[in-house]
Amino acid sequence: MKTIVRNPFDREPVAEVPLVDWPQIDEWLSEAQLLHRDRHGWLAVHERIAILRRAADIMRERAEDLALQIVREGGKPLVDARVEAGRAINSVDLCVQALRDGGGHEIPMDLTEAGAGRTAYTFREPIGPVVAISAFNHPLNLIVHQVGPAVAAGCPVLIKPALETPLSCQSFVSILHEAGLPEAWCRFAPCGNDIAERMVTDPRTAFFSFIGSAKIGWMLRSKLAPGTRIALEHGGAAPVIVDNGVERAAVIASLLKGGFYHSGQVCVSVQRVFVPAAELKDFANDLGRAAEKLVVGDPADAQTQCGPLIRTEEVDRVERWVDEAIAAGGTLVCGGSRLSDTLLSPTVIVDPPESSKVSQEEIFGPVICVYGYDDIDLAIEQANALPYAFQAAVFTDRLSIANHCIQSLAGSAVMVNDHTAFRVDWMPFAGLRRSGLGVGGIAYTMADMSIEKMAVLNWPTAAS
Repeated sequence: MKTIVRNPFDREPVAEVPLVDWPQIDEWLSEAQLLHRDRHGWLAVHERIAILRRAADIMRERAEDLALQIVREGGKPLVDARVEAGRAINSVDLCVQALRDGGGHEIPMDLTEAGAGRTAYTFREPIGPVVAISAFNHPLNLIVHQVGPAVAAGCPVLIKPALETPLSCQSFVSILHEAGLPEAWCRFAPCGNDIAERMVTDPRTAFFSFIGSAKIGWMLRSKLAPGTRIALEHGGAAPVIVDNGVERAAVIASLLKGGFYHSGQVCVSVQRVFVPAAELKDFANDLGRAAEKLVVGDPADAQTQCGPLIRTEEVDRVERWVDEAIAAGGTLVCGGSRLSDTLLSPTVIVDPPESSKVSQEEIFGPVICVYGYDDIDLAIEQANALPYAFQAAVFTDRLSIANHCIQSLAGSAVMVNDHTAFRVDWMPFAGLRRSGLGVGGIAYTMADMSIEKMAVLNWPTAAS
């Protein structure tokens, strides 16, 4: 069995990747379990640091090739693919930094008579075999965020990439091996969904890292073996509150990036924008005019700003959702139609009904919905009404409104005068409610993939 990797723009074959069957996965899981149990065979911290540093150096030498590979398999515009490759390299560097900054701490024992005379400290140990499943939309940096911390923490890891975009994963695993990581410590494991489920739910899996759809993530969580720890990163329908009288041009420029970056195929992409009702018409028209100027086309062209959706079926779905919202009473400002079997025009809809899919579900396409409000608290209430909560944003010149939104919006992070898709790789990144479980970000993932172990020493006193 194999998967055929196709360029999302023209659907031409890019590569063929053999799929791994269960007997091979079974062997690798047993191998990973034995590696973890053999404490004398663990890779020393200095060895892990050296491997990760060499891997980052190799990636720097091949940064343009890695970016072009992201373009070919994932359809991300070249300008953004280059940014992703740079972020991935930085993420490997962050793994090294986290190892240097990490470690344990002293626990005070003499706070009560019961603990007097004892000394205690903590240190970190790897949790055990890690199984990771990743998404297509950042095919290199997401892999680094799952595999890099596992290697840094000292865990053997099996990684299943999205079958649409396995090549960046394959490249990163190969680079780690080239940098000196023994192959048994990191296995490239492209496989079918049935095999992946067996791998994830196997009792030898100590930690499961998942980036992808909420439906699949929560289903797999329900089937985990007892004791398996987990981190889930899903998506949402990110809300933005725009305050009265904010300078419009800067807001629109930010929303364009946050809503149409990678054609909206981002888990924290700008989706629902709440604007004062008196400004709604002019704001939406300005946003629509700006969206119409975006360059849509071949992602390999350095001028392209919006590329294809990952599958033609996704073009069908997003177009159907837009049509349904317009039929139900939403006003189409721009876009709303396909440019080809793989491209959708950037779309702005005003006041789609709250019951419509574009108002209720994650679009994961190039669509921004704009709603008018008279009372900012009612806008916040609408923003918080969905069962998803990830990153939110507010644009305002008033500190009081910024603080009010920071306190009131349901997201795990609230951006002030920035779009919801803002992220740097060292910050915490956490979906709440149905949007996920646990905290992403290099150092936070490394903490998840390790155990803080404590030693309590009760030495005899000199008098005894």
